[in-house]
Amino acid sequence: MTHNLAVILTLAVPAALAEHHAPAAASAPARVRVVTTAPAQGTRWVAGSLAAVRRAVVSTRTAASVRSVEVEEGAHVHQGALLVRLSDDDVRAQLAAAETALVTAAAQARRIEALAAQRSATPVELDQARAQRAQAEAAVSAARAALAYTEIRAPFAGTVQARRVNAGDLVGPGQPLLELEGSELEVVASLSDAEASGIAIGQTIRFEAGGEAGAAQVSALAVGGDPLSHRRTLRARVHQGGATLRSGTFARLVLPAGAEAPARAVSVPRSALVERGDLTGVFVAAGGLAQLRWLALGDGVGDRVPVRAGLAAGEAVIDAPGALRDGQRIEVAP
Repeated sequence: MTHNLAVILTLAVPAALAEHHAPAAASAPARVRVVTTAPAQGTRWVAGSLAAVRRAVVSTRTAASVRSVEVEEGAHVHQGALLVRLSDDDVRAQLAAAETALVTAAAQARRIEALAAQRSATPVELDQARAQRAQAEAAVSAARAALAYTEIRAPFAGTVQARRVNAGDLVGPGQPLLELEGSELEVVASLSDAEASGIAIGQTIRFEAGGEAGAAQVSALAVGGDPLSHRRTLRARVHQGGATLRSGTFARLVLPAGAEAPARAVSVPRSALVERGDLTGVFVAAGGLAQLRWLALGDGVGDRVPVRAGLAAGEAVIDAPGALRDGQRIEVAP
């Protein structure tokens, strides 16, 4: 038994030593595809949002209870459409009283005028009668205007975005009842002085929002900046594209690059980017090896991202690196 164990150990030790000293098989190079860096376009992207050009918070100027609300959220209304009807019993009573007072004042004025023609009334009495008639006419006009305010109508054609009251609610002057937005949209963005350079009123700029592309005409650009952020507000009315977009949608404006844009800026495809935590980089093919390069990137839209620092124009970047490691041997596919 002991003899057999010795033979097994004698045979096993040389085999293990042979396996330990055998040269390791060289790892095959990873086959990769490279893409060349492209010059970044002479444009910049800035964040903005879509907003309605015309927007109104509809309220009332009288204290009354809500008799009925004629529309719901999302309803499309035309200009002058009835939105909310308020209780008008008190106002109608005031109008009836004012009309009665007007009839009386008008009759009195006619009698005084007839007496004045016969020199039986003094000029002072005539002036007082005419003044009372004018006051009665003004009271009737005020009552009719108050009656008109009990019917809240749309100031322009648009869409009801919010409904703040229900039938039976008691409302007061200035209380919001509905929110109405027009159909025309504009892009609103906040720009720095550098980003606003080269932009003029009437200029057409491109934008992307909700997966759609469109064009807008600059309608306003604030001269002075905000005292806290030191940024300027830009408004551009949409005149092309964006038919299915809604206010509040995130948008990105394409602005012409200013003088501060780097002359040798390049861009890389998104598929070539490698993310490690908060760092983003690419693998550069150099000397048969994959070299990991961390980059400073700009805001990109579409399939390319501008590179602010870390990469030179013309360098070969590995596309879709997958599990590639820094320093790994590579073979560039044609």
